Amino acid sequence: MKYISFCTVVLVLFAAGCSQDSSQSSSSDSTVVMDSAPPATVDSHDSHTHASEGPHHGTLIELGNEKYHAELVHDEQSVTIYMLDSSATKANAVEATEVTINLVHDGKPAQFKLPAAPDANDPAGTSSRFILQDAKLVEELEHGHAAAKLNILINGKSYRGEIHHDHEGHDHAH
Repeated sequence: MKYISFCTVVLVLFAAGCSQDSSQSSSSDSTVVMDSAPPATVDSHDSHTHASEGPHHGTLIELGNEKYHAELVHDEQSVTIYMLDSSATKANAVEATEVTINLVHDGKPAQFKLPAAPDANDPAGTSSRFILQDAKLVEELEHGHAAAKLNILINGKSYRGEIHHDHEGHDHAH
């Protein structure tokens, strides 16, 4: 009986030692894996912090401490604003009937109103897209020295964001 108890104790200790060794080795293995690839939280934070462009390859505009984003896209004759969610990746239809771009060029203020042009997927009475056919606005946005701001009213609250237009490597025919 003492022999069986002794063997049981040895087996239990051996098993505990083996499981401890295997947890150490898998811990070491996971450390190696973690060292070779960054944790997922780093990737998602980096992609959220500041995307370089929107889903339509336009300039992103932050609204309300990243509660919303807008994306500015233009060609030679028109300007389109797409309303996006906080991640700046998905369309976000809002009840606004227009967005306004205010800018100052050569010391003179100018205001352009872009009416809602709902996308086919937008619920009735909302829009995630606003378009204005106006070559003058396109020209003003092209000037590197034109200070421009986007204004929109969402759920009774006014949001304003600065338009920082990137001219280098930007394809304007979107």
